[in-house]
Amino acid sequence: MVVDPQVLRLHLELAAQAFGGDLPLPAGTAQPRAARAAPPPPAPPPPPPAPPPQPAPVVRSTAVSPPVAAPAAADPFAALRTEVLACTKCKLCKGRTNVVFGEGNPAARVLFIGEAPGVVEDRTGRPFVGPAGQLLEKILAGAMGLRREDVFIANINKCRPPDNRQPEPDEVAACLPYLRQQVDILKPEVIVCLGRTAAQNLLGTTASTTALRNRELSYAGIPVVVTWHPAYLLRDPSHKRETWDDIKRVNVLLGLPEIPGQ
Repeated sequence: MVVDPQVLRLHLELAAQAFGGDLPLPAGTAQPRAARAAPPPPAPPPPPPAPPPQPAPVVRSTAVSPPVAAPAAADPFAALRTEVLACTKCKLCKGRTNVVFGEGNPAARVLFIGEAPGVVEDRTGRPFVGPAGQLLEKILAGAMGLRREDVFIANINKCRPPDNRQPEPDEVAACLPYLRQQVDILKPEVIVCLGRTAAQNLLGTTASTTALRNRELSYAGIPVVVTWHPAYLLRDPSHKRETWDDIKRVNVLLGLPEIPGQ
């Protein structure tokens, strides 16, 4: 009997499905359906492209930086002050408590010069802080509209003479160069000499206060006005009117009203 190969192959495929994949099949026959490899799953879609990197946000600080303090103004008298405070050129250094260098505005337009420190000034190291100094402050305020901080105040001598006596010639000779240096540094527009001792020693004269008042005077090209010392006015207030007139002259030289507020 002739067997059709197609029929035989069909029977063998059915047998392979019934008894498993271990049934040998002739070459060229199909594999059992269970053993056939499943088709590969479709490939996943490619991931979307990553977004371009964004620049980091700029964070601007809202904090306010503290103001930088301006450097302190240099003291034009620093070197001279150091020299004067250590001075031993005359005998007054032996009895002093403090050297009274002088004080005020280093850019002052007017310089007031007295005789020498008193007991209060020697104790504090500041010029014109006793009763005479209080009167001087009243003169500044009432006749000029200024405070002592607006002017510069110094003395012929920087140390107190014993018992407030007048400075002796050798004491003045030792200390006067310091005052001249103060004038050179300060370069005031007007100098006011308070009393005879200040006027005579600065100007190199023996004339009295009465003779020097109301005169056109100068030192190193700077106008000088001579008036009464405040300590003298405390003893004799009748000269206060003359002092008022003298200070009006100072105001005119400074380009200020003769009387403040007018």
